[in-house]
Amino acid sequence: MDAMRCTYCGGVGLEPGFVEDAGEGARGYARWIAGALERGMFGGAKRLGKPRRRIEAYRCPHCAHLELFATETV
Repeated sequence: MDAMRCTYCGGVGLEPGFVEDAGEGARGYARWIAGALERGMFGGAKRLGKPRRRIEAYRCPHCAHLELFATETV
């Protein structure tokens, strides 16, 4: 991602990566879910029927700032 600039320091050449979800039953990657967090009866997040998007992460090699983007629908 040579053309991308860090929004924190202005550095160029952001390094692609991902945010891992290692919880029980996790698929191995995190997702962005639309709307405010609502808790269900047992304390988990209510997700049913809400749009979900994959999160792409980029790290600045100069200051280590992370840039996160909610991209394609999953």
